[in-house]
Amino acid sequence: MSRERALAEAFVEAADTLVDDFDVIDFLHTLAERCVQLLDVDAAGLMLADQRGTLHASAASSENARLMELFELQADVGPCVDCYRTGARVVNADLDANAERWPLFAEAARAGGFVSVHALPLRLRETIIGALNLFCSGPGPLSEDDARVAQALADVATIGILAQRGLQQADLIATQLQNALNSRITIEQAKGALAERHMISVDEAFVLLRRHARGNNLRISDLARNVANGAPLASPAPTAAVPADSADGGV
Repeated sequence: MSRERALAEAFVEAADTLVDDFDVIDFLHTLAERCVQLLDVDAAGLMLADQRGTLHASAASSENARLMELFELQADVGPCVDCYRTGARVVNADLDANAERWPLFAEAARAGGFVSVHALPLRLRETIIGALNLFCSGPGPLSEDDARVAQALADVATIGILAQRGLQQADLIATQLQNALNSRITIEQAKGALAERHMISVDEAFVLLRRHARGNNLRISDLARNVANGAPLASPAPTAAVPADSADGGV
């Protein structure tokens, strides 16, 4: 698929956030996947803020990226945290050069195989609802073209999420964002249950969960709740059968 076609599809997916019964979690995972597909990065993740302004890891393109975001949140320091608090993007943050700025995060990221990171705000004017993290395992800057595409994806995601909830209804926005964040807990439980049940990795478990939800027209959070409560799910297809562009389902 050409970059132009993939970018067009990403914006079409964002436009779908304007319909009723919008699944925030599934959309955020799709956005993370599109970032890896469209940009010169190796992993992507998104954080959303709850009604108290506390960030939560909401979606990621791989389990390794999800763990990095959790570490960043636990340490309460890092590029994504800075980006959310200031509303300004953090681009081309070489981890060796920023070892003093984010010592714990830089050390953990390097141990996870990443050498640079970028963060862009999910922001509409003065409303900031989270941040987009981009991770790179090799040296080299994020081009200005890629930075613009990444910010455009973050912007359209923000507009879609806020428009779907009603920008003037702050309480409703906070409540529904919190519901989405709560769904993450259930999805993590379901991933663990499926991984143990089928003896597969958590990334493969998420691919299975998401594919089953889409194939049966179910909300991923509803399916995850059933799986976490012990409901059976069809046996996973062999790993080789998992599409290459889908095998990134860590959150």
